[in-house]
Amino acid sequence: MTAPVFLCERERLDGAELTLEGPEGRHAAAVRRLRPGERVDLTDGAGAVAECVVRETLKDRLRLDVLRRYDVERPALRLTVVQGLPKGDRGELAVEMMTEAGVDVIVPWAAARSITQWKGDKVAKALGRWRSTAREAGKQARRFHLPEVADLASTAQVERLLSEAALGLVLHEEATEPLSGVALPAEGDIVMVVGPEGGVSEEELARFTAAKAAPVLLGPTVLRTSTAGVAAASVLFSRTGRW
Repeated sequence: MTAPVFLCERERLDGAELTLEGPEGRHAAAVRRLRPGERVDLTDGAGAVAECVVRETLKDRLRLDVLRRYDVERPALRLTVVQGLPKGDRGELAVEMMTEAGVDVIVPWAAARSITQWKGDKVAKALGRWRSTAREAGKQARRFHLPEVADLASTAQVERLLSEAALGLVLHEEATEPLSGVALPAEGDIVMVVGPEGGVSEEELARFTAAKAAPVLLGPTVLRTSTAGVAAASVLFSRTGRW
């Protein structure tokens, strides 16, 4: 069984002995009920890792002995998924699955055909849910680089991301080029756009292709917006060697 992963600030990962406290420590001690001798890994979510063994379990914290430390490098080729806002809780589902798959950056996008719209206080609350989902899914998946969940993006901001990317892609059901056959760069950022339930509008597609993005076909069937991102990421990761 693999060791559970907990988050800890980088500055607290130094020393031969560590204390895991706060919400992570309470969860480890009171919910996971970890006991002396069991293995845990601590990470700052930015690549620093401390492999540890539990020395003592207290009511709301763990005292740990450090076995070794190391840093995990970021991949040379990163994947950003621009996710059109889905309805209901499908946004959190999409974030969870893309985090588990290894997506590096997730950008919520207020698309023209998004049924759900984040406005006012809803923006901060929805972003908080997406970021919390990414954090918990990242720990479950033993990711030592947690994905960034960016601020809500407008179509103009998505255009800018695509124009600056090493490769820009738009999933579209009328595209003729398959995602599995598109030429990939060796490094840099791939930015891939996933439309909402209603798809990418003609105007949005025109703006994105003007920003150097290529429309691509994921497959012969139409996937839900909440599953298209993880399916497309799987195709790309298998081709880049990350899987």
